Amino acid sequence: MDFGRLPNDEINSVDFSLPAEPARNNHVLPGTPATQPTVYIGMPKWGRTEWVGKLYPTGTKAKEFLPQYVQHFNSVELNATHYKLYSPYTIEKWAAEASGRNFKFCPKLFQGITHRGAIHKKSSILEEALQGLAAFGDNLGPVFIQLQDTFSDRRKGELFEFLESLPANFEFFIEMRHPHYLSNNKFFEYLQTKKIGAVITDTAGRRDCAHLQLTVPKTMIRFVCNDGHPSDYTRIDEWAVRIKSWLDRGMKEIYFFVHISDETKSLEMANYVIEKVNEKCKLYIPPLVLQ
Repeated sequence: MDFGRLPNDEINSVDFSLPAEPARNNHVLPGTPATQPTVYIGMPKWGRTEWVGKLYPTGTKAKEFLPQYVQHFNSVELNATHYKLYSPYTIEKWAAEASGRNFKFCPKLFQGITHRGAIHKKSSILEEALQGLAAFGDNLGPVFIQLQDTFSDRRKGELFEFLESLPANFEFFIEMRHPHYLSNNKFFEYLQTKKIGAVITDTAGRRDCAHLQLTVPKTMIRFVCNDGHPSDYTRIDEWAVRIKSWLDRGMKEIYFFVHISDETKSLEMANYVIEKVNEKCKLYIPPLVLQ
């Protein structure tokens, strides 16, 4: 993810502290721990050749990447669905690789809906996209809607019309990047009434996107590393403490996706997340076994 990325020589000047938690979160979380909360930790995609011989066995072919991935992670932030509409047939084959596992696909909504033209005039293509995503069945997690940072409040009418049109039989999370929405408590209150989750993006150059707003008793965190800079580790430490606080107060599900431009370091960063979440939250998410 390039959004919010800064040159390495600017990283040391960034204040990576998470903001104060909005008071409204206390009304979203019930206050007591959920019976069986789940923390999902994953990557943006499973098709990384850099992992062959490191996480995937030497000689693993591309068609075998997903069966390998689901043995090591319990979720994926699926970017592929942002760039192409996939048929239910293809998605059923992906879902079959995770059958019987507590594994969630969190597909990003097709860019033809979110990034091209008026978002509220896409009913037919939205229906087609969701028909495909429904084929994930029990392995479908939240559908991830991402809007560009140029999507300003001048388009709020079409945004609200689009959100009102979303079917209730899917779970949605939305990532807003324009500062107007990120600083607007009424917008997050609206998402709460619609039971739409708010994506939290922790990236160096856009600290306002790490807003900590909860609109449902679940969250999706997109964590953008700085390629193993020391701040990556202290930020993960802070997130582990925050995650424990949310679990203690009744959060049901947490999705934490690790983004890093240097994929040779991605598995080690994911393992550090797993280690710290396990340590702080007294969980046992299996660590990655690297070759």
